[in-house]
Amino acid sequence: MSKYFGTDGFRGEANVDLTVEHAFKIGRFLGSYFERDRECRVVIGKDTRLSSYMFECALTAGLTSSGADVYLMHVTTTPSVSYISRTENFDCGIMISASHNAFHDNGIKLLNSNGEKMEEEVIAEIEKYLDGVYPEPPYATDKRIGRVIDHSAGRNRYIGYIISLATHSYSGKRIGLDCANGSTWAIAKSVFDALGAETFVIGNTPDGTNINEDCGSTHIETLQRLVREKHLDAGFAFDGDADRCLAVNEKGEVLNGDAILYLCGRHMKQRDSLANNTVVTTVMSNFGLYKAFDACGIDYEKTAVGDKYVYENMRANGHMLGGEQSGHIIFAKYATTGDGLITAIKVMQVMLDRKLPLSELTEDLEVYPQVLKNVKVKDKDDTLNDPDVKAAVERVTGELGDNGRILLRKSGTEPVLRVMVEAPSHDICEQQVDSVIEVMRQKGQLIAVK
Repeated sequence: MSKYFGTDGFRGEANVDLTVEHAFKIGRFLGSYFERDRECRVVIGKDTRLSSYMFECALTAGLTSSGADVYLMHVTTTPSVSYISRTENFDCGIMISASHNAFHDNGIKLLNSNGEKMEEEVIAEIEKYLDGVYPEPPYATDKRIGRVIDHSAGRNRYIGYIISLATHSYSGKRIGLDCANGSTWAIAKSVFDALGAETFVIGNTPDGTNINEDCGSTHIETLQRLVREKHLDAGFAFDGDADRCLAVNEKGEVLNGDAILYLCGRHMKQRDSLANNTVVTTVMSNFGLYKAFDACGIDYEKTAVGDKYVYENMRANGHMLGGEQSGHIIFAKYATTGDGLITAIKVMQVMLDRKLPLSELTEDLEVYPQVLKNVKVKDKDDTLNDPDVKAAVERVTGELGDNGRILLRKSGTEPVLRVMVEAPSHDICEQQVDSVIEVMRQKGQLIAVK
């Protein structure tokens, strides 16, 4: 685990964990790093947080002072920065966002010239510079000082690209959109209106402090109410930077990332477009998803939690569909990152191709009850390797058989193990999770249960 950058960028409370100085220095380093071989061009987008404008200025100052030209897309989505990075020959892209976090947090996401998450070796170099291991890069002078260019046209090109992916008119369809008071507030409606839908939009009045507040994919109940009250055909909720999407069917029921992977994966298989007959998931996908894939003859891979790992598996093996339960869905034919708008377009395509309501498209997917408890332990690895803990896990695995599973997973940032069981009933989940935690307690591994 990196010191500053996690699987989805450098994230923390603005000017506490992630400061203006950090942003300036990241810009200084990147401008100098990419300037080695050629004139450096960097594209920057941001979400609607109060601090995003501050970090945009700091990054821009750092980059231009090292000789890089900076292209500003202003308020836009992470996937749009990824798209523009790979289609317009930028050295890298930067998105300023803390995704689904509250407004007081922010983050810096770095993308390479292919629109993928920045390589680990570059992240390691940045972190060494932030820690003072490397000397200050030279400041650009005279005509080498970088320029700042308005690039709102890039956002418009991205919108045009998204619209071009739709295979049907949405005329006659009533669609709800929850923009989370974030990056899609001025984009999502434009896309669905252009495709002919009658749109009902919430979460589209950002004020700098209300991003993700009682709205968006982390508060899906707001969209559920809208769909029920307005009798809509479907609804789509995005997170702060729109790399996630959850759907709501015409009954007001939630389709999480697993449900979206199921309905899209099955549809792609039926049309011979599911490369390798495989969908990539993370270890946190529901047991019911795997049972449903087995029933319809779809293979699957499991990665560590994080859309970064999902995409790495897809790229290495040529798979075309993958994602997370949280709504990061990657369609490799169209994007190199999770894209909430593409996800919404593809869900609409399945619904319109099949001429069925969303509720019927997932009726064969049985979601198993799940219980997950976070356990604070003295040593994560010692606990996982404890013979009695391993025996308890094996016992639970045997008792569940083909009707459930148990998963122990380390937190990447805390002294915490996550104990998760999926089974046919909530009571069985609770009983089995508690039985494993009790063994940890008896062995003296346990500090507290959150």
